[in-house]
Amino acid sequence: MSGSYDDSVGVEVSSDSFWEVGNYKRTVKRIDDGHRLCNDLMNCIHERARIEKVYAQQLTEWAKRWKQLVEKGPQYGTVERAWCAFMSEAEKVSELHLEVKGSLMNEDFEKIKNWQKEAFHKQMMGGFKETKEAEDGFRKAQKPWAKKLKEVEAAKKAYHAACKEEKLAISRETNSKADPALNPEQLKKLQDKVERSKQDVLKTKEKYEKSLKELDNATPQYMENMEQVFEQCQQFEEKRLRFFREVLLEVQKHLDLSNVASYKNIYRELEQNIKTADAVEDLRWFRANQGPGMSMNWPQFEEWSADLNRTLSRREKKKASDGVTLTGINQTGDQVSQPNKHSSLSVQSNTVQSVQSSYNPFEDEEDTGSTVSEKEDNKIKNVSSYEKNQSYPTDWSDEESNNPFSSTDANGDTNPFDEDTSPAMEVRVRALYDYEGQEQDELSFKAGDELTKMENEDEQGWCKGRLDNGQVGLYPANYVEPIQ
Repeated sequence: MSGSYDDSVGVEVSSDSFWEVGNYKRTVKRIDDGHRLCNDLMNCIHERARIEKVYAQQLTEWAKRWKQLVEKGPQYGTVERAWCAFMSEAEKVSELHLEVKGSLMNEDFEKIKNWQKEAFHKQMMGGFKETKEAEDGFRKAQKPWAKKLKEVEAAKKAYHAACKEEKLAISRETNSKADPALNPEQLKKLQDKVERSKQDVLKTKEKYEKSLKELDNATPQYMENMEQVFEQCQQFEEKRLRFFREVLLEVQKHLDLSNVASYKNIYRELEQNIKTADAVEDLRWFRANQGPGMSMNWPQFEEWSADLNRTLSRREKKKASDGVTLTGINQTGDQVSQPNKHSSLSVQSNTVQSVQSSYNPFEDEEDTGSTVSEKEDNKIKNVSSYEKNQSYPTDWSDEESNNPFSSTDANGDTNPFDEDTSPAMEVRVRALYDYEGQEQDELSFKAGDELTKMENEDEQGWCKGRLDNGQVGLYPANYVEPIQ
């Protein structure tokens, strides 16, 4: 029975028991599986972090787009603020989900990666040091017992062969006695063969029983040594299982926003903003700013005066301003209308007041910060049918046509909206600043709005253009820039 030990040669595994020779390999494989499971858990967390990031980006884009839609739409007052509160909620929740993404990658992912590096040590020849140590430990613990088991198997095989040979010899001897042609010498040989077979059976049986007894005596030590190595593998696996449980609890804490105070505050604030929406207050505001509550210069008898009450045309107003662009005309007299971001109605006065000299809309063109991308602007136009600051005509006529753009204006000027027979190159331009038309033939727009320039700048610095809603009119040339 001498020679090098190999637990895979000469021994047939009769069951699936751990104690069978070579069946410890499942325990050894668990170490390699532990390393792979670390990779799987890191990949799982990485994918979740990517989902959190995409969700945060989508929330931000959604909030930005709809905030612009609501602000430019017809909604007003406290309900508008309640609606916009949803966009504020989305922006705050987006920040929290970015924090979740950062926690998953910077804390949980890195923690698993570092633990895996410390727990598993790669060898130059491949595999892990921990796997080789477990393999060597099991082989060393199993080697003496496996060697004796091999001897038992060989003794059993020899004993069974002797028994077979004995049975065959006895059968031959019995048959020879019935054969009269067999001489006494041949019969003697058969009888001797039977005796030798019986002796071999006794010897092999004794050896088989002896080797089996030695195996039984070696079994307790074998079990003790195997248990010792197995417990070492159990302890290594226990560290991994406990570490996984710890990491999963931390991941759960990072994902569970219900326990984050700032998350609860977001929805507490959202609820408060919605509850502050007051229909009565909004109706009162609308009445005061766009309804019967608005101030009005009721017509009164005025004496004619060539100097004081002379009505200036738009072009004469521009010339009289000495280069200062008029951005609005305020009422004079006892009634003064309050500023209103939702109303574009403007009551013309008889006297032109100068514009505040402290404001120059051309001081810093880069600081407007209100231009909207063409993509976002198209989305807004598709959802909202009209905007808050949409221009409304202020003149009223009982004529059947009721067309503010008649062929002749109040000052006798020709209608600037008459069809021009001469072809002109149309150019798309973008508004740099807000402009509110002061007369019926002027356009109103917001910074960032796009329109089509139909005629080039005239001597007074005015251009003719068309809004996307089809309205045609004049606007200051220096309020727009060509779209590149």
